Amino acid sequence: MSRRCKLTGTGPLVGYNVSHAHNKTKKRQLANLQNKTIFVPELKRTVKIRMTARAMRTVDKLGLLPFLHKQGLELKDVM
Repeated sequence: MSRRCKLTGTGPLVGYNVSHAHNKTKKRQLANLQNKTIFVPELKRTVKIRMTARAMRTVDKLGLLPFLHKQGLELKDVM
């Protein structure tokens, strides 16, 4: 299972930890992925999606189907 949001496509970022002596060590910053069950009133059923916390806030505000339409996705693309 990839560490990528199914709605926004957000994945891990790569950067450096920089010490006071300016030594650099690589690090990965993973997305804040959560498993969420969402009720879709238009379909009268629930859908399980793995998404970021930021996408979760937007879906709560807009609704799942309008958010998918705005992203250019369909429900079958994220399931």
